[in-house]
Amino acid sequence: MKEKPAMRFWQVWNMSFGFLGIQFGWGLQMANMSSIYSYLGAMPNQIALLWLAAPVTGVIIQPLIGQASDRTWTRLGRRRPYILGGAILASLALILMPNSPTFWIAAGLLWVLDGTINASMQPFRAMVADNLPEEQNSQGFAIQSLFIGLGGTIASALPWMMTNWFGIARETAGHGHIPASVSLSFYIGAVAFIGAVLWTVFTTREIPPDEEELRQIRSREFDWSLGMGEIVRLLGHLPRRMWELGLVQFFTWIGMFCLWVYFSPTIAGHVFHAGEGTVEMEASGAWAGFCFAMYNAVCFLFSFVLLRITKFTSPKMIHAVCLAIGAAGLLSIPLITDKYGLLFSMACVGIAWSSILSMPYAMLAPSLPPDKLGVMMGIFNLFIVVPQVIASGLLGYVIGLFFEGKPMSAMFIGGISFAIAAVANMIVVTYKKPRKMQPA
Repeated sequence: MKEKPAMRFWQVWNMSFGFLGIQFGWGLQMANMSSIYSYLGAMPNQIALLWLAAPVTGVIIQPLIGQASDRTWTRLGRRRPYILGGAILASLALILMPNSPTFWIAAGLLWVLDGTINASMQPFRAMVADNLPEEQNSQGFAIQSLFIGLGGTIASALPWMMTNWFGIARETAGHGHIPASVSLSFYIGAVAFIGAVLWTVFTTREIPPDEEELRQIRSREFDWSLGMGEIVRLLGHLPRRMWELGLVQFFTWIGMFCLWVYFSPTIAGHVFHAGEGTVEMEASGAWAGFCFAMYNAVCFLFSFVLLRITKFTSPKMIHAVCLAIGAAGLLSIPLITDKYGLLFSMACVGIAWSSILSMPYAMLAPSLPPDKLGVMMGIFNLFIVVPQVIASGLLGYVIGLFFEGKPMSAMFIGGISFAIAAVANMIVVTYKKPRKMQPA
């Protein structure tokens, strides 16, 4: 395998810039899809089922796109055709979403949106590992984390910005009784998505294969299962480090799921003492959204710190410390009774989130075979999805059986899960920091 030349900072920056657009897609749907379903008449007990698109499409699309891009070389490169194609389709889905006449059509568009975002996102992870030497992996994934934090912060706040900065009333409904502030946010998100991806596509070059690699790429064919058969076979031959990191990921994403699902009802009762349909309930929901924007903003800012400290220590140590800080953040929530105190908890979570989005991939990439890098990165997504599916099925039952149904207990469970992940990362994961290399 030929040696990869080191890339300069702005080259890595340009290569990762498209992730800013991708996070507009994720951020808009995470902040607004439940509300959109409600605007269009979905009942509360239907909304959880309507959210299945994200984990299911991730499990299916990411390995398939990863495998397909492993077997591709075009004038546009290996990963960029899939990044661009997914971005075009996802941007169209973002435009169509606020024009949905019924919640079932919105649910169908969410499947399209999630599938195309996954199709665009997965090759980004692989492209970093393709283009960067091992000692720069941490920097590459840290810059992706930076754009994820920035994009998540802006996308989550867009409807609020439409109303409070530009005077577009939230109650002014667009087509399908969806507020104009939400509709405009999705249109802006579509432009940001395709614009950011185009920047990466036209400013980044991929390392071309040599003649032997090109011959191997062209000789590969999909079987009758369209590649699923090979993906299933690969599950029995995953690198040891992927299984080690999979254990860390399992407890990490249990912790994040606890936060995403139960933070809002936790602070509604514990901090705002809100009853159903009251002004306090509305205020608690708004503050929960602000807290989520807070941890995304800290994720963005802390990514600059990651860029510095990855030069001095290993991703393994960084990730363990950041997960421990995140555990402290979640475990502090039950102790806080003032809404401003929650910002400390969210700052801790933001530090952990910045590492979660970057360091596991920096540790994983060197252990993957170059000819299967894309599909292996896609399979690694299973260690994100499976814990969320398990948590969605069991967490409510556990809280009801052992904690009298109190949502506050989910913060405790999430904090303990983060702590277990931090310990597992130090004890289980085998990783050595590579030697440094000067940029070409």
